[in-house]
Amino acid sequence: MSKLDDAIKALPVFPSIEPGKIIAQLTQLLDRNRDDIDALLDADAEITWASFAVPFEDIGDGLSRFWSPICHLHGVADNEALRTAYHEAVPILSQYATELAQSDRLFCAFRKLRDSAGFPSLSPARQKVIDNALRDFHLGGIDLGDASRERFREISQELAQLATRFEENVLDATEAWRKHLDDTADLIGLPDSTLALLRQNAAGHEGEGYTLTLDAPCYLPVMTYCDNRDLRAQMYDAYVTRASDQGPHAHRYDNSQTIDRILALRHELAGLVGYVNYAQYSLATKMAVSNAEVIEFLEGLVERSLPSARRELDHLKEFAANELGLDQLQPWDLTYCSEKLRQREFAFSQEELRPYFPMDRVIAGLFKTVERLFAIGVEPLEGIDCWHPDVGVYQIRDTDGRLRGLFYLDLYAREHKRGGAWMDECIVRRVHAGIEQTPVAYLTCNFTPPVDEKPPLLTHEEVLTLFHEFGHGLHHLLTLVDCAPVSGINGVPWDGVELPSQFLENWCWEREALDAISGHLESGAAIPDELFERMLAAKNFQSAMQMVRQLEFALFDFRLHAQYSPSCPVQVVLDQVREEVAVVKPPPYNRFQHGFSHIFAGGYAAGYYSYKWAEVLSADAFSRFEEEGVFNAETGRSFRECILERGGAEDMMALFKCFRGRAPDIEPLLRQAGLST
Repeated sequence: MSKLDDAIKALPVFPSIEPGKIIAQLTQLLDRNRDDIDALLDADAEITWASFAVPFEDIGDGLSRFWSPICHLHGVADNEALRTAYHEAVPILSQYATELAQSDRLFCAFRKLRDSAGFPSLSPARQKVIDNALRDFHLGGIDLGDASRERFREISQELAQLATRFEENVLDATEAWRKHLDDTADLIGLPDSTLALLRQNAAGHEGEGYTLTLDAPCYLPVMTYCDNRDLRAQMYDAYVTRASDQGPHAHRYDNSQTIDRILALRHELAGLVGYVNYAQYSLATKMAVSNAEVIEFLEGLVERSLPSARRELDHLKEFAANELGLDQLQPWDLTYCSEKLRQREFAFSQEELRPYFPMDRVIAGLFKTVERLFAIGVEPLEGIDCWHPDVGVYQIRDTDGRLRGLFYLDLYAREHKRGGAWMDECIVRRVHAGIEQTPVAYLTCNFTPPVDEKPPLLTHEEVLTLFHEFGHGLHHLLTLVDCAPVSGINGVPWDGVELPSQFLENWCWEREALDAISGHLESGAAIPDELFERMLAAKNFQSAMQMVRQLEFALFDFRLHAQYSPSCPVQVVLDQVREEVAVVKPPPYNRFQHGFSHIFAGGYAAGYYSYKWAEVLSADAFSRFEEEGVFNAETGRSFRECILERGGAEDMMALFKCFRGRAPDIEPLLRQAGLST
């Protein structure tokens, strides 16, 4: 049997996942794991990497392989039975994870490995696994007494359940809002592609007419192009109040108490293991070393970008008043007026580019781009079981024909699929018993699905999103690290994990790459030079406003966790940050935080700053390509070998210096954003 056959055989069989059997199967697996771990610890043999670490990793890999497809289905094909099983499983898994983190016998075993005479001769990856494990034991409460350990376990379980509740409330609130219109009188300005989607939405429920939803492929075009100001205001109101105490579904899916409880429990958990606040606890596994360093970094960017952002907003207000008759610019006018201003100043619109980005052409161009950069090839696979007919499966091979990984590609928005775009691991690369386990990734987006049997067309912004997630995928799939805990994205500091994803976006602006990514839907013609020049000219349109918006989110997140006080409402913290940073003040009913899944249901708690931190790394990394050639084979090989292949096996700053030859410089980011002095 070939390596590809083995990799395909190892893939999950999604149709075989039965929600009614998940808990029984999970319980049986965890009991077996406990018995196997006890047997490892009871063995009389000396604790070594081969005798202990490898079989312990086997146990963890088996659990990951079981749970990963279930967790993924919960995000992309949710239903009542699966949700019920998922809810019941989350506290069981949390309890098991905390058991391991607080196992004195396991801790002693890893400490023996660290103190052994053979430790210095282990590979850097194996040493990193051991050092990370000992760090995580301390973060998991190994130093606590019995009562505190029990409290830590209770907190961990409840936090896991609260994160699930938060995400499900956002999904349910998003799907609960629909608005049906019988004709296009209220939809003037919308592109034909959006109108076709609204007709398709209606056909699935109301039969005829046009149905609006809060899904991104509908919401964003309405806010950008629809001339009907009242409709924009209505959709804005529904969107920014999702899962809150405000808006059309006030209190129905309200995340208010969930947010307060999450923050209180995080603060208590951090205090149990000796940290003053959860931000400090979070930084224990990141590149940044202190709260002060993060705040200084973010506030430094605010200082560099806020004056420009204010000028950009003043210019927009002047345009809205003089050209559009809007003396009072409201939040639901911003995107609409900005698009009108962009079109006036640069004669450029995202919709003008859409015919040049048919999905098939973009996918093929993406594969050609990474083939040239990293000497790899991507090919589709047929006949693989998936969770939806639209999902494709692909293999990646290097120039020697060696199989490097497989990935699922799920591109389109649909019901019962959470919004946004993400990459997650299905199977992690590892080598055990001389057998190499092929890594597998899930790549998920929420683009407009095919409508009226026409090829789906992307905006340039959506092309950027696709490249971003594929960068994450390459980080997971091209790793050559043999140890699962530091293979691919595992073990990578959260404020460094965005480096490959943001880095790959740069090629979406390069003419040579764009010619591969794009081609007119009907003629196949490349983007005309004059349109390309207009696109480049508009690249940094309102870049300072975009910068301060992200800084607003990052400062809100970090201060929320670094300066937590139960007597200070979350809204007050957000309002204070907005007063200092934001140039656009939203209305009092805006409840952005109630849908901020990144920090309340994802991995970015006290870590949203990571996007800006990693932007510094990615812009500086790309500057080497600007110096040496954007498709320079040697530079691409260097990035693959220094960053993509080494995963979390080495210090991230050391890996960056390996590639760049020096510490990161912030100037390339400011130059890219048009903010450099």
